[in-house]
Amino acid sequence: MRLLLFLFLTAIASAQETLIRKQFEPITDTHVEVTSLFSRPAADGYFPVRVKIANNLKTPASIRLDFRCSANYDNSLKCTSSFSFDAPPGKTVIRDIVVPQNPVGTTYGSAISILTELSGTMGMEAHSLSADYNPTQPSVLLSAPLYTPNASKLDAELTTRLSASYGGSMTFASKFTAADLPDNWLAYSGFDRILMLDSDWTTAPAGARTAIESWVRLGGDLIVYSPTNASAASLSLPENTGFGTVSTTDIKNDLTLNETETISRVMGGGMTSPRKMSLENDYHISWPLRAAFGDESFRYAVFIIILVFFGILVGPINLFVFAKSGRRHRLFITTPIISLGTSILLIILIIFQDGFGGKGMRAALIEVADNSAYIHQEQFCRTGVLTKSNFAVDPAVLFTPVQVKETSWSRFTSSNTRGTFNLQPSGGKLSATGDWFQSRSEQGHSIDGVIPTRGRIEKTSTPDKLISTFDFPIEKLYYLDPSAKWHRAESIRTGESFALTQVEDTLVNPEIQKLGAQLSARNQRFFERVRYNRGHFIAVASSGPVIATHPGIRWEETTSIITGAVVAP
Repeated sequence: MRLLLFLFLTAIASAQETLIRKQFEPITDTHVEVTSLFSRPAADGYFPVRVKIANNLKTPASIRLDFRCSANYDNSLKCTSSFSFDAPPGKTVIRDIVVPQNPVGTTYGSAISILTELSGTMGMEAHSLSADYNPTQPSVLLSAPLYTPNASKLDAELTTRLSASYGGSMTFASKFTAADLPDNWLAYSGFDRILMLDSDWTTAPAGARTAIESWVRLGGDLIVYSPTNASAASLSLPENTGFGTVSTTDIKNDLTLNETETISRVMGGGMTSPRKMSLENDYHISWPLRAAFGDESFRYAVFIIILVFFGILVGPINLFVFAKSGRRHRLFITTPIISLGTSILLIILIIFQDGFGGKGMRAALIEVADNSAYIHQEQFCRTGVLTKSNFAVDPAVLFTPVQVKETSWSRFTSSNTRGTFNLQPSGGKLSATGDWFQSRSEQGHSIDGVIPTRGRIEKTSTPDKLISTFDFPIEKLYYLDPSAKWHRAESIRTGESFALTQVEDTLVNPEIQKLGAQLSARNQRFFERVRYNRGHFIAVASSGPVIATHPGIRWEETTSIITGAVVAP
């Protein structure tokens, strides 16, 4: 009986991971299989999907997958994307993709829904997958060997802990199989924690381990359990974890976890707040970048005067002067002319007042390591008239709108999380359409990305001198040497060696605290994790490896806070 129950539950779990399996030709077993690599999506980010086309026919096959991700209980927050695949005759094609999800929606909880629709020469099929998240609940990935003996009691403990504020049962984690882990860091970008066994780590594909290391450097928390007391070094776990953390923990041979300790650990224990909670809380009340940009009043008076004038002109004057008694037929001519003229006047006034494009400010926290820049970028802008809403982002990043302060200009706020934010990954880039940037609006964005760079700070043959290979000037640089002594330098140019001046902690600490205070709360916490790394530098630049978005926005001020190890040439 227990065996049958186990097989039944396993079948249910597997069915939840299979989005679509369309049998096109049973005799030759020609079919399409669309499988989610994680059993449920994170609260936002990307959802990894594996597509298999087994074409055993003598003719080519082509399919299209359309994804519609939506949030809020009325599906008022959306993101769409589509992918096309071809399979030659007699071939099996397997492709991994990452599906962009909708941004974080309502503050009282998230109901995420992903609709998958198959079309093309192999038939039509559809499937819907959903997940719910409490506002304070982190998005967790749990490996299959840990999931099987622990999932139900972890779900129960989480439900008990949060049911007073949320109600209903909750799911603690999404399940994954180590051998099927994706090799794109974006697949993990919406998750806050990953819990796995040491054997999961060693059996995961090399590309997947590299992707998880990038996710860790960007702030992810990786917990590796070992029944053999293996050390981080013996498992070749990353030593420099950037903005994230890696920890190893002993576990009993039966692989059971203490549910109370595990829930407490993933929800606190010095780890960063859940990304969902940060997106909901960090930007609409006390966002330093938004405060530095300042407010702008919405000029109602002029428009009210024009509308009052229009009402008088199209009403009494039109009726008793332009089309007075006996000439009422002129209303069919004068009324459209007055309306058109007023509309043109309003358009001219809007353009004259707000202009084209927009202006904004950006701040970026960046770590450079292993010829890559790990970027946390935040930006705020106010737009005038935009001639187009679509744009490209290169490379593909974790790009999401944030809930800004409520003003007459703001569109995406804590009380109005509505809109369409489409993203289409293709060739390592993103095509963005929808409500990312709207005319005459205020909007803020959070961007996490990894881009290649050869920029770094190098040692020279002179002990108190360094050299920069960054392709932009650095206004100020702080260096904490291996003996925990601070040094400072200013006005650093590419390829020119510069001298360091030793300074006291009491002088440096206030300046570094002021740097961190320019960032949102989440990025401030990331900065706290790296600011005291010995042998590392902190550089300040008005440019840097930031990520470009809409070309119509003039970024009047960009602050890049760059950190990394000082390396040998």
